[in-house]
Amino acid sequence: MPCSSENHSTLVAGKKRIRSTSVCVWLSPDEQAKIRERMADVGIRNLSAYMRKMALNGYVLQIDLAPVKEIVSLQRRCANNLNQIAVRVNTCGGVYPEEIKTLQKDYTDLWVPLSELLEKLSEVVAL
Repeated sequence: MPCSSENHSTLVAGKKRIRSTSVCVWLSPDEQAKIRERMADVGIRNLSAYMRKMALNGYVLQIDLAPVKEIVSLQRRCANNLNQIAVRVNTCGGVYPEEIKTLQKDYTDLWVPLSELLEKLSEVVAL
């Protein structure tokens, strides 16, 4: 598609395009290959999104969400344990000290990776 400075009102997936101004950049084949390689490195497939992100922010962050998924899993287990204790209290009227210790350990296990993740994120933001 040739470059032009005209605004085009086009439809994408049946919706009016939000961005109406295009920018054309001429690249050598090597430059284009390097851009595509960097896009693949950070997991972005849309050239427009990658170029916009780089032009506006100067960098693209690739964040490993595995720690977040682990924290979500730990949170679900803690919530499940708390629910089981609440059911027992409502039916039997008592809680065993071991259950409280288990719940406290689960929350500690949840807090450690969460605090580590927050530290890493604060380092990234400080860059």
